[in-house]
Amino acid sequence: MTIEDGRKHLPPYVSYKTFLNFMSRLQQHIPTRIDRSYWGDMFSGSTGTQLMAAMRFLNLVDANTRPTPHLKLLVSATGEHKAALLKQVAAEAYSFVLKGPLDLQNATYAELEEVFQNTFLVKSNVSRKCIKFFTELARDAGIPYSPSFTKTHKVPRASSGTKNVTKKFGTRTNQNFPVPLLDNKITELDPWHKMLLEKFPDFDPTWNDDIKMNWFVALGQLIKLNPHLEK
Repeated sequence: MTIEDGRKHLPPYVSYKTFLNFMSRLQQHIPTRIDRSYWGDMFSGSTGTQLMAAMRFLNLVDANTRPTPHLKLLVSATGEHKAALLKQVAAEAYSFVLKGPLDLQNATYAELEEVFQNTFLVKSNVSRKCIKFFTELARDAGIPYSPSFTKTHKVPRASSGTKNVTKKFGTRTNQNFPVPLLDNKITELDPWHKMLLEKFPDFDPTWNDDIKMNWFVALGQLIKLNPHLEK
C-alpha cells in the first residue's frame, strides 16, 4: 500500500485492460520518466491520471513517475516468470487484503468490498472498480480467490446517477445528458467532432463537486455542437 505524507492512495480503479495495453507499449521502450508527455497521446486526462496512480500504488513508478526495478523486470518477463513477478507486486500492494483476516478463497463479494471500503473509505461505485482490477491482477498472478468475487453485481442505473447530480447542483446541470450513449454515437460524428469527443475526459466519481459540475457543463456544450448526440 503506497502512503505518502500520511495519506493512503486509492488502489487502482482504472480498467485492467488499459493497464495491460500500457505495459505492452512499454515493451517497446521504457522512458526515464513516465509523464504526461509520454502517455498523453494514448489516454484522456482522467484515464491517464488514473493509470499513473495505479502504477504508483503497485510500486511500478516512484513518486516522480520514474520506473522502478519492479517495472523493468515485469515488462521484460513472460510466462511463469511474469506471473511470479505479478504475484510479488500484488502481495506488496494488496497486503491489506492478502495478509489480512479475510479468508480469500471462501469470502463473499460483500466481505471483500468491506475490506476496500473500510481501508480507503471509498463508496461502492469506486470499490467495485478497485475490486475488478484486483481480481483480474490476482488471476494473472495465479493467486486463488473466492468464486464469489467475480460474480456479476448490480450497478446503479445511469439515470439514478444523473438525477443525484442534478439535484445536488441545481439548474446549472439540469440537463438530460445522454452520457451512456456517447460511445455508440461517436462513429456518427465528423472527424473533427469525433477527435474532440474522444479527448474528452471520462467521468471520475472521485472528483470534487466543482470539477463534476464543470464536467457536466462542458459535456452539455459538446452535445450542442454535435446534433447526433441529442438524438
